[in-house]
Amino acid sequence: MLTDTHAHLYAKQFDNDREAMLQHANKQGITRFYLPNIDRASIDGMLQLEAAHPDQCFAMMGIHPCSIKADYKDELAVAEDWLGKRSFCAVGEIGIDLYWDKTFLEEQKKAFIVQLNWAKELRVPIVIHARDSLDMLIDLVKQEKDEHLQGIFHCFGGTLKQAQAIMDLEFYMGLGGVLTFKKANLGAVIKDVPMNYLVLETDAPYLAPVPHRGKRNESAYIRIVAEKLAEVKDISLEEVAEITTKNALKIFES
Repeated sequence: MLTDTHAHLYAKQFDNDREAMLQHANKQGITRFYLPNIDRASIDGMLQLEAAHPDQCFAMMGIHPCSIKADYKDELAVAEDWLGKRSFCAVGEIGIDLYWDKTFLEEQKKAFIVQLNWAKELRVPIVIHARDSLDMLIDLVKQEKDEHLQGIFHCFGGTLKQAQAIMDLEFYMGLGGVLTFKKANLGAVIKDVPMNYLVLETDAPYLAPVPHRGKRNESAYIRIVAEKLAEVKDISLEEVAEITTKNALKIFES
């Protein structure tokens, strides 16, 4: 059995075939889906999907860094209110994104620290979005680290030095379609990262693996990522599935 630790399955890209997409994933052995939130606009759809599949879909709560603007405190207030109403499997996805816009860097930093501390108080992990900001986020996590802070650096694509820094923090790295991209050369890094620090993800509907690159991603394609990881590590697909699912359960249900 495989686990997709990061998939936006409530996104509009799945509105016409969401149930069929989930069934396809189930047939490929993917039975657990962790749903990161984006902002206040995505909450209803995410919770509806979780309610429809309570044994397979598990919602997170947090505000994506691309939704952190001048009014970020209003967005945070909505997320904080939800975290007070019910339990969530993680605070996510949160972080810093400097790829599209650097205007609100300071706001993104402040929002990240606020949400990180919610996770510590609630004893749940964080799921980190790091785009053009990995070193910065590693440093911020290092400053805030205590025995209650744990989580995943989603969509890891860094260097071995950065991977080691993440392992030193006792965090996990999420591997998705980028592992199959030749120019990314991520396999050369991951080859030296122990399996007990790795989980699998799709980031669906984004970042589809080869041979579907450029098309809509979906959770069934986690098997392609798992097969690539098995190749990189020279182990069986079954072993990849067993270890990465065990890691996912440990981080989200500890």
